Amino acid sequence: MVKAQSTSRSFVVPVSEDGKATLSCFLPSAEKATGRAVVVCPGGAYWIVAMQHEGTDWAEYFNQQGIACFVLKYRLPHGNRQLPIGDAMAAMKMVRDSADVWHVNPYDVGIMGSSAGGHLASTISTHADFAHRPNFSIFFYPVISMDEKKGHAGSAKNLLGKEWHNPELVKEFSNQLHVQRHLPPPAILLLANDDVSVPPVTNAVAYYSAMRSKGGKCALYIYPSGGHGFGFNSKFKYHDEMLGNLTSWLNQLPSHRRDAVRVACIGNSITDGSGIDMRSQFGYPAQMQNLLGEGYHVENYGVGARTMLNKGDYPYMKEQAWREALDFNPNIAIIKLGTNDSKAHNWQYGKEFAHDMQQMIDSLKRLPSSPKIYLMLPLVASNKMVNPNDINNTVIENEIIPIIRKLAKKNKCEIIDIRERMTSKPEFMLSDGVHPSAKGAAEMAKAIAEIIK
Repeated sequence: MVKAQSTSRSFVVPVSEDGKATLSCFLPSAEKATGRAVVVCPGGAYWIVAMQHEGTDWAEYFNQQGIACFVLKYRLPHGNRQLPIGDAMAAMKMVRDSADVWHVNPYDVGIMGSSAGGHLASTISTHADFAHRPNFSIFFYPVISMDEKKGHAGSAKNLLGKEWHNPELVKEFSNQLHVQRHLPPPAILLLANDDVSVPPVTNAVAYYSAMRSKGGKCALYIYPSGGHGFGFNSKFKYHDEMLGNLTSWLNQLPSHRRDAVRVACIGNSITDGSGIDMRSQFGYPAQMQNLLGEGYHVENYGVGARTMLNKGDYPYMKEQAWREALDFNPNIAIIKLGTNDSKAHNWQYGKEFAHDMQQMIDSLKRLPSSPKIYLMLPLVASNKMVNPNDINNTVIENEIIPIIRKLAKKNKCEIIDIRERMTSKPEFMLSDGVHPSAKGAAEMAKAIAEIIK
């Protein structure tokens, strides 16, 4: 935690040990402060840092809305990409660690980046772990791709150095390729149609498309003209309109309370929301968030096709989502796994199911939050098994569910059984007979919210 040495509402603190990376901090008045904060990454092709029009000029705008503004002067890579990336991650953690001193809500810290700073911000949004990943992202005319034919060759060369043509590195830092379900935060992208420096279609639009295809929350504003690098310049023809669009987006962005009850929804494709368009809004965890209200903070850690069995074809506990769920330090954990374990090639290891579920329960019990753990019974799979590797409802009914009930009793976990409720109406399930529809997800959300609240 960093303590300010000045009584002013603006001050500068070092971010890196060598003092070359700094954070210019602009805090809103106590009367206006909302707890929201944003770390700003100016652009400059990873060659310079445009601290003014893409950085400090934004401070008053954010402060007037009660948002703390932290402008990052990151170290330039000169081929060492870990310098700017490490500085941005350190800045995010510093703001969260200093939340009490700077009157910031650690669950409402965003990142903003322009041009190459947009690439840096999108890297943190897609690659960082829970402790460093922002809660929302703002991108101005961002460089997204590291492919010189699609992005900005200068930024790619300066970030990746001598290896800037290495296809693996190009892929690793072309951030539209790293948008995963439920992990990158809600984003807004703002740019001009006539940007010839950073092509809109293969950068900002590509990121929007990736977010939309993964069911993420994303807004895209493309102004007719303005070129590249307009930043906070009031001479930009659409400056006032742009500020209005950004303000409206920020105002509708939900902010989780610091004292909210944290709920981790752990599971397979049913939790993930497979088959539901815009699952980040219409999957059961998102709909449950709406029902529970601001006193709760619900996160979706569902991953399709995953098994409880560690020897299954896709073990859940080997996924990033599992690590994220633990890092979230939930007060409530809802485990819904077992459906894919019933497939013959997985259930050959069925004798280890109880051991592996106990391992998951024990990991949750060891968390500082000591969460209340709910075990949800797998839903009825009404699909007709056509080969041994399909989901097998007989195995679920006669073998998996009894194990879950036994573990619930042993660990004093509460059972969530909504199987009959979900089969009460045909419109609750998709035609595959396995996954809930958006209406079914709403019914799940209502049922589970009633239980945990």
